[in-house]
Amino acid sequence: MSQNTMTTIYAGLDIAKLNLQLHLNGHFHDLPNTAAGHRRLLKLLAVCPGVQVICEATGGYERDLVAALHQSAIAVSVINPSRARNFARAQGQRAKTDHIDAAVLTAYGHALQPEITQPRTELEKQLNELVRRRVQLLDLLVAQRQQAEHLTQPILRRQARALIRHLERDLAQMEKQLQELRQQTPALDERAQKLESITGVGTITALSVLAELPELGTLNRREAAALAGLAPHPRESGQWHGRRTIGGGRAEVRRALYMAAMVAAHSNVHLKAFYQRLREAGKPAKLALTAVMRKLIVLMNHILKNPNFALQN
Repeated sequence: MSQNTMTTIYAGLDIAKLNLQLHLNGHFHDLPNTAAGHRRLLKLLAVCPGVQVICEATGGYERDLVAALHQSAIAVSVINPSRARNFARAQGQRAKTDHIDAAVLTAYGHALQPEITQPRTELEKQLNELVRRRVQLLDLLVAQRQQAEHLTQPILRRQARALIRHLERDLAQMEKQLQELRQQTPALDERAQKLESITGVGTITALSVLAELPELGTLNRREAAALAGLAPHPRESGQWHGRRTIGGGRAEVRRALYMAAMVAAHSNVHLKAFYQRLREAGKPAKLALTAVMRKLIVLMNHILKNPNFALQN
């Protein structure tokens, strides 16, 4: 529970690219998603001591506003959109408008009292932005290479090659920026080095995990696995036991861990033996690899949490 439930006022805030919809004390307020709109929003919230804003992660449209809320010392919880949608369905709410979404977020706050989202440091923001931009460029590059294979007209092939070269340069530049940020930040460099001490974990994996999971090193093993979306969820009813599945959490962390797990499953002495035991027990390769990913994130958390821990690969 993030605040005293007797005094907390939950305010649902639906965020779109151009507009904001605030549901506060039973009233709706339409605001533009601009600096002026943010100032008006802060004034509305300032007269409500103990207010906690509930909004969804929108892929970036919420970033400036959340920063303004943090700067004004107003509590805010940024939740996964799927959780809000599932909550609405559980209430029998299938319609979807800005007003409805804002009211649903208010109800979500009252019912579930989500934890307050803590502000990220400037370093965490820079690292996260660079890592995510690199992923975007990599996705574009892979898509262009695949499309170029099927082009037959010379002009189209030339255009594709030029675009691929441009993306390759941008990708290299982004990785250079990541290295420079690391070199300029001893604390980040130290944390990255600790993660790189694990066989299979390279520089990009280490920086990506630190960018997407800055809490790493402050969690217990279950929390680390859960935040990465790698905790197995049981599916049982009476005598029936279904296959456990993973999900939720931060998909970006799982993406960063995937290739590291592939390498570790064949090169890391302990994780290779673990992977082979699962395969010999009849577990599918995908399930065994997911288990290696879970081992990796738990190990990463343990290394960062215990400075004197000596790793033996």
